[in-house]
Amino acid sequence: QVQLVESGGGLVQAGGSLRLSCAASLRTFSSYFMGWFRQAPGKEREFVAAISWSGGSRYYADSVKGRFTISRDNAKNTVYLQMDSLKPEDTAVYYCAAAPDPDEYGSRWGYEYWGQGTQVTVSS
Repeated sequence: QVQLVESGGGLVQAGGSLRLSCAASLRTFSSYFMGWFRQAPGKEREFVAAISWSGGSRYYADSVKGRFTISRDNAKNTVYLQMDSLKPEDTAVYYCAAAPDPDEYGSRWGYEYWGQGTQVTVSS
């Protein structure tokens, strides 16, 4: 059974940093494209960042570009999201997701497996 388990969320002041981790039980983790999405109360789940199988390509939503960094460690079956210069509007539940080869890395519908999410709250 595939499991994606996020950790690292919490409460932080605006301007602060958090590092999210997602540990995957995928048998061949390096064969999966990994993404981070987030969902704020009353809003749709939205794309945050994605990383290709070897980590050679990374993609970001405009709203987080220059502040967030996605990375992966295939030896540890883990993907990370370093979040700096956090803003109150970054408050959401953050989910990691995996797909062998998503048609569109920025679309939630392209991902096959999802974690349960971790709450990030940024206070002003």
